[in-house]
Amino acid sequence: MTGMGVRISRMELPADRKTLQSAPSVIWLAIAMLGLAGVVPSAFAAHRAGHVPGLAESTGLTAPYAAECVLEPVTGTVIVDQNMHKTWPLASVTKMMLMLIVAEKLHDGSLKLTDQISTSAKAAKMGGSQVYLKEGESFSLDDMMKAIVVHSANDASVAVAEYIAGSTEAFVVMMNQEAERLKLNDTHYYSVHGLPPAPDQSPDVSSAYDCAMLARELVKYPDVLRWSAIDTAPFRNGTFVLRNTNHLVRTFNGCDGLKTGFYDRAGFNVVATAHRGGLRLIAVVLGSPRKGENFDQAAVLLSEGFAQYEMYQVAHKGEPLNRSIAVRGASVSTIKPVWGEDVALFLKRSDDKSQVKIAYELPASVSAPLAEGQQLGVARVMLDGRQVAAPALLAPGALTAGGSLFHRLLGAL
Repeated sequence: MTGMGVRISRMELPADRKTLQSAPSVIWLAIAMLGLAGVVPSAFAAHRAGHVPGLAESTGLTAPYAAECVLEPVTGTVIVDQNMHKTWPLASVTKMMLMLIVAEKLHDGSLKLTDQISTSAKAAKMGGSQVYLKEGESFSLDDMMKAIVVHSANDASVAVAEYIAGSTEAFVVMMNQEAERLKLNDTHYYSVHGLPPAPDQSPDVSSAYDCAMLARELVKYPDVLRWSAIDTAPFRNGTFVLRNTNHLVRTFNGCDGLKTGFYDRAGFNVVATAHRGGLRLIAVVLGSPRKGENFDQAAVLLSEGFAQYEMYQVAHKGEPLNRSIAVRGASVSTIKPVWGEDVALFLKRSDDKSQVKIAYELPASVSAPLAEGQQLGVARVMLDGRQVAAPALLAPGALTAGGSLFHRLLGAL
């Protein structure tokens, strides 16, 4: 379905809202120091839950959000755009790029889930969200990624980055190279974890659109969705419990990812994805002053998207056509070509589906021999008179001169 055209329709967008930023507060510094000391004050627990009075004032964020975007990942169609190219600090959403690099390396075989990742002194000293790794302690890559994706562990992020690239600095170079390859023009990374920058450092930044496009890449990998869909999971033989920072995996039907992030200047950020009825959507909300607001808005965006849009299935890969081609030089006289790929169109539910037309380009006859999967023609899928897809039509199986189709394929004739 890659590259398939669609009709692009827009749902109602909220009125533009401005955001204000004030001087950085000392909240994060105090939290980090307490975290390093092993103290988690009750006020911080409430703060993470989004119920601290005056939080909006402490962050300087006054609007419900700074930017948002909703995207359908197969076609790349944006259905909601509110300041989606506004550059914004990512906080732990930064870790999405680490997740992608790991997923790609698992896919190409250069990493394995069973690889043992050792903890360096630097990793063990990381503050903020963590799983309290000790220097020299090792866990499998699979366990480390659960800690990163589910619990947003900064110490595990450093350990994995060092394992892959030798140092966090070298890994940040890889992150920016990957951002450039994906044409994430609003994005630049300075860390592997997204912690608040020091006074002389720059924050990791991106935009709602770039986050959605990065998520579009991530949802291609089953391991990523396996990690990001976890509600809770044991760590260190069950002595520590990972609990997903993305509340939507518990509260929104079909949600299986992806990542959250928070510090005072960034506000509460979420990149959420959900799958229902053959349709996947990605919603990004950046810069909410309270945690509840970013999750609530993401849920509204996803709900409206699923209510208004669908993936309209035109054909399934391997499905035979309802038409035949004559065969010369074989024991069978005709064959039915099969679709070479799934074909689905991203449409509004209210769209007139009778406007979807298919023009078949097939020869009147073919001669044996034929190879299984050999292209016989093409189907031109038209919507409102314009081509939106052109999948190949294939031979259903091998056909030898004077022979016959394999018995397993006779049912398609």
